[in-house]
Amino acid sequence: MNLVSAVRNYVGKMIDDSGVGVMKILLMDKETISVVSMVYAQSELLQREVYLFELLGNFNREPMRHLKCICFIRPTKENIENLCHELRNPRYNLYFIYFTNVIDKDSLKMLAEADEHEVVREVQEVFADFLCMARHLFSFNMIGCSRRNRWKPEMLHRCTSGLTSLLLALKRCPVIRYQASSEMSDELAKSVGNLISKEAALFDFRHTDIAPLLLIVDRRFDPLTPLLNQWTYQAMVHELIGIQNNRVNLSTVPNASEDLKEVVLSAEQDEFYNKCMFMNFGEIGSQIKDLMENYQKTAQSHQKIESISDMKTFIENYPSFKKMSGTVAKHITVVGELSRLVQVQNLLEVSEVEQELACHSNHSEALQRVKKLLTDNRVTDLDATRLVMLYTLKYERHSSNDIPGVLELLNRRNVSEEFRRVAASVLSYSNASVNGVHHQSLSESPMAATRRLLKGLKGVENIFTQHQPMLKEILENLLRGKLKETSFPYNGNNPVRVDRVRDVIVFVVGGTTYEEANTVHSLNLANPDVRIILGSTHIVNTRSFLEEIASSVAESSDFSRSRDMAAEKFT
Repeated sequence: MNLVSAVRNYVGKMIDDSGVGVMKILLMDKETISVVSMVYAQSELLQREVYLFELLGNFNREPMRHLKCICFIRPTKENIENLCHELRNPRYNLYFIYFTNVIDKDSLKMLAEADEHEVVREVQEVFADFLCMARHLFSFNMIGCSRRNRWKPEMLHRCTSGLTSLLLALKRCPVIRYQASSEMSDELAKSVGNLISKEAALFDFRHTDIAPLLLIVDRRFDPLTPLLNQWTYQAMVHELIGIQNNRVNLSTVPNASEDLKEVVLSAEQDEFYNKCMFMNFGEIGSQIKDLMENYQKTAQSHQKIESISDMKTFIENYPSFKKMSGTVAKHITVVGELSRLVQVQNLLEVSEVEQELACHSNHSEALQRVKKLLTDNRVTDLDATRLVMLYTLKYERHSSNDIPGVLELLNRRNVSEEFRRVAASVLSYSNASVNGVHHQSLSESPMAATRRLLKGLKGVENIFTQHQPMLKEILENLLRGKLKETSFPYNGNNPVRVDRVRDVIVFVVGGTTYEEANTVHSLNLANPDVRIILGSTHIVNTRSFLEEIASSVAESSDFSRSRDMAAEKFT
């Protein structure tokens, strides 16, 4: 179950079917541009005779009748209308049309009527209606999927169609389980199940001994994980700088060169990143040192050009040397910025207190340390807000909690109105009925809490990585066959029950994290007979998670302005 391979195969087939030895243009919409760019580098597409890349909605394109057009779009109403307009006034020789999902008969009829010039050679459905963030990770890039803890109808439709597209791409017809305490998980499970039944012919795959499983959970089952600072490379970059479709914006980094204003971090295209993305920050330093030393050795060897043979060797090796040079510059810039932010934002102390809040229960000491950091000018407004939210979630039921006091200290910092609102509404978001981790841990007996703590601390590398996402416990129980059906029932009236699992697709409504992606990666390595894929409405960091909370509790927000102000403060 390799998502990158699945989508690459679809794109490769589209290119091959349009013919070999002819120049091609790839015509896409705003979403399929991202779908393709996540799995193919532009240089790879150029090697396969795709020389132009255009947006379907751009009607100012020059006619190029010598080109064949590969049209790869989602089957939305807007795209169908734009494609009909394109076909009535064709700019290219022939059109090979591919939809990322099932297209209805009415839309096909509209396209047929618009093809007055008979330029359409082929129309197919390829199932790639999702973004591959990694081989085991996918997203729909949707922030704000709910309002008042209920699905926005268009978001439910997008998730349903996206999940069925993913299942068709993987050729899996799964048994569905969902989080019983979440209405949104229940509604999505029913929606996906109904669509699978409606399109039964498409899902008529060969039956396997162990049925695949789709497990749907709600972000509110664990609101702590997205609020924690991260210390593994990929998760840390997303938390402190931000990753959008594998791209990292470094335009605000002091003294960054012009060609490093935006960089790509892709495990498929960058060997160093593939090797180090799940390493902790301490290990990254030594890996960067080794990378730099190898580069210097290679650079010195290229300086010794004394013969025609040396020149020939240099020319043959130059592309790989240039790529290595770019890799070194990119990662040194990224790691350098991470190091700077850790220092100027006092993140070591902030993260230590976060871990104490998430993993321990010494209320008096935790409250004192939180209040101290709330008055520290080095701490960003975002970190101050997250500390207040973590304290609120952890000690909501503690008899001596001082939630009003920490909220007042947050107000005194003059943080934005958006931050104040979301800090005050986090309990409304998490909702005791959704069985949040804080409610579970506080209701445990002292002996059970001790066992849980010791289990959580086993194998911890340092105080900054004590916390383990609740998703890990859910998946471990699933793999052992101990995931309670009362908490995670099966969808349908007469569902097929599975005692063992092999292929598991986990979908988190409301956003998943790179820490949870790391957890799934580790479980896959530890259980070679099991293949787990993680997906969500969005890959969240703390900033985007606050946007999700604000949307869910029906509050307006403007976090982009808050982010810009915070960035200016620390550059």
